[in-house]
Amino acid sequence: MTDQAALDAAAGEVRRRLGPASVVIANAGIAEGGPFATSDLRSWHRVIDVNLVGSAQTARAFLPDLFTTAGHYLQVASLASIGAAPPLSAYCAAKSGVEAFAHPLRAEVAHERVSVGIGYLNWIATDMIRDLDEHAVLREPRARMPLPVRRSGPPEPAAARLIRSVERCRTAVYVPGWLRLTQPVRAALPPVVLRLSRRELSLLQATAPWRPTGPLGGPGRPGRRLLPGGLSVATRGCPS
Repeated sequence: MTDQAALDAAAGEVRRRLGPASVVIANAGIAEGGPFATSDLRSWHRVIDVNLVGSAQTARAFLPDLFTTAGHYLQVASLASIGAAPPLSAYCAAKSGVEAFAHPLRAEVAHERVSVGIGYLNWIATDMIRDLDEHAVLREPRARMPLPVRRSGPPEPAAARLIRSVERCRTAVYVPGWLRLTQPVRAALPPVVLRLSRRELSLLQATAPWRPTGPLGGPGRPGRRLLPGGLSVATRGCPS
């Protein structure tokens, strides 16, 4: 994900074996939690490199194929793109970045009949979320969130919803669907999070260790291999 030459080679291998891709999903991601002031900057940068830079490099590697097939690029973002989620500064920065990246990319490639969608996901029960729940500095703030926000959903329905959005070439998909209601009020979310965090995080500091977690999910654990986001080679393009 962070090696452009390796991504270009992967795109070439897909092209040789299966033909030019008509759908590319940039989904790979990791997180790192804890206070920014004492975080390990290498871990912090790693989250940005994988989630943001890796997504952009994935798009760059496969755009020639999408131009050929009039295909669809789906950038998986997060509720963290819309509202702050302390203490996940690197993750929020990266997911806000991929949203900001996808909007101009959509405008740039529209005349090539390539469509670009953004997936906004809440907590999904993946390795990353299971890793997150092992740390009180992240587990406890999440437990204090309103019920719909703190609930984790299974990955299979989330994946199915993303696939349906690809089939319909949607510009946005929300998992769960109620997340779309956060868009009209997103400007009001940071002050709300600030008020809640001022109280809840001070209580947490008094009762639990307040330390950086290190990388969470995917390549953050030794011995795990990070795979690129899913690739599909459907033969039809999206409606122009």
